[in-house]
Amino acid sequence: MYGGVETLLVTLAKLQHLCPGMEPHFALCFEGRLSGELTSAGVPVHLLGAVRISRPWTVWRARRGLRELLRRERYDAVICHQHWPLVILGNMARAQGQKIVLWAHNHHLGRGWLERVAERITPDLVIADSAYVGSTMAHLYPGVPAPVVYYPLALVDAPQAPQWRAAARRERGVDEDTAVIVQVSRIEPRKGFLLHLDALSRLKSRNWVCWLVGGPQNAENQQHYDEMRSTVERLGLQDRVHFLGQRSDVAQLLAGADIFCQPNHEPEPFGIVFVEALWAGLPVVTAAMGGALEIVNESCGVLTEPENPVDLAAALDALIQSPELRSRLGKAGPARARHLCDPAAQMRVLENLVRNMTPGGAQ
Repeated sequence: MYGGVETLLVTLAKLQHLCPGMEPHFALCFEGRLSGELTSAGVPVHLLGAVRISRPWTVWRARRGLRELLRRERYDAVICHQHWPLVILGNMARAQGQKIVLWAHNHHLGRGWLERVAERITPDLVIADSAYVGSTMAHLYPGVPAPVVYYPLALVDAPQAPQWRAAARRERGVDEDTAVIVQVSRIEPRKGFLLHLDALSRLKSRNWVCWLVGGPQNAENQQHYDEMRSTVERLGLQDRVHFLGQRSDVAQLLAGADIFCQPNHEPEPFGIVFVEALWAGLPVVTAAMGGALEIVNESCGVLTEPENPVDLAAALDALIQSPELRSRLGKAGPARARHLCDPAAQMRVLENLVRNMTPGGAQ
């Protein structure tokens, strides 16, 4: 799976020059797209071997590999992204005298077996990717600091955006009088695809199309993808809703769109794609819950009542019918994105947190 966490790690690697006082190394258990992109970024990548909890010897092997790595290198902190590496490797890293940081990328309620096991391994610091996520950590690790670090994102100006827009719309036969609604996300029920389709079927406006960007990455995704396609047929939206699949040209597709909509069924921990859409100058429409409340406000988008397709349809109708409203909200997006996720600023925050918990530098 490749999502927000993987995007963050690659950004930290590619933009390390913005924060020369922090030298990141990456220890991974699995090879794939992430390991390839990190290697291409020129950062040290240490492979510990594939791990399955059902196969204890793979866990022992990974722990042994990390122990040898920590003995060989002199790190100031070991950052575990989510609870899985904390459970598998945290105690071993602490036994080597390391400071342990848990970077929490999701809300935590302490209900699953993984979280219950993780409660027994108290990190020295918790980093939350949003205030929403941070608010769920206190009952797991009372007394452990949990500051918020919004994801540093590679916010790069795209002077070619007008050309991208023209090409993306021309390729799909969309004129400038038609509003393009886009959703870019993993194919998961919690992303609100079916709610989105329900709202689209209720629109009063007729001059719109919708691009759904993303492809299934496992069997569960495929099942939901098939349900989405059958829903489009049942609602009679085949001529308006287009499945574009897994894409590497997301920036170009965002440039070609007019509205970004992702009406989550469940709270988004943070929502990198919301920030990316704002940076592209798109008004964002999403449910008023979770991390979206920290990203989207009335200056740059519309927050709708969760699980309410009527409210969602009304928000989309208003934007489709008013190019002026779309323009006003879209123009505020880049400044909002920069305020939240400026890469140099957020990487300095991360470096200072690590420096303050260790007497040495930040590596």
